Amino acid sequence: MSTLVLALITGAVVGLALGALGGGGSVLAVPALIYLLGFSPASASTAALIIVTATSATALYAHARDGDVAWRTGALFALAGVGPAFLVGAAAGHLPAAALTGAFAVVASLAALRMLRPAATGTPERVRPAKAAGAGAGLGAVTGLLGVGGGFLAAPALVGVLGLRMKRAVGTSLLVITVNSLAALTSRTGTGGELRWEVIAPFAGAAILGAWDGKRLASRITGRTLQRVFAFVLLAVAAVMLVDVVV
Repeated sequence: MSTLVLALITGAVVGLALGALGGGGSVLAVPALIYLLGFSPASASTAALIIVTATSATALYAHARDGDVAWRTGALFALAGVGPAFLVGAAAGHLPAAALTGAFAVVASLAALRMLRPAATGTPERVRPAKAAGAGAGLGAVTGLLGVGGGFLAAPALVGVLGLRMKRAVGTSLLVITVNSLAALTSRTGTGGELRWEVIAPFAGAAILGAWDGKRLASRITGRTLQRVFAFVLLAVAAVMLVDVVV
């Protein structure tokens, strides 16, 4: 299968995940870029940030039209992560590839296990500034370190820590992803390795189109089902990456 076809297929899957789940795009994009498209870990994480920033902004617009974005909560969450994402992102390029891959797999596993737990029953839509800022700062640091948009952690945090309904958390997490990805990408300018735009461009284009289909899919599936699908995808990706590190 040609590189272009692989880029289009994997891009569509990443966009579908972002549109439907409000995350999972970069946690799927990074392994795809490394194992299917031949990117180095450093180049893959930077390329994934470019792809996910463009795709999440598109998906955010679609969710915002339906009122599924908690803007105040999302803004607090995202802005708290900008500084950590920038600072940690600047240092991440100096870490060994195996360390980044292993950390990526562990964090994805923890997020998946969190998603499989019963949802919190706190009051929805209530903004808790301290919790939002603390969780946002931690997420920003992870975004900077691993080169991911953070949606696979933002959605569980918005549901479990801040009490948002899953579908509203999906839309809000896209705001967080967009802001954190931009911050992390800025810090990686000139340090992200070779960027193969002939792969990144079609990948991003397919992902943007897939995000619209993902938004339509999300409107037909219950929030709990979305959580479980999201969790099992993360566990599968984490298992593959952990095996790669060990072997």
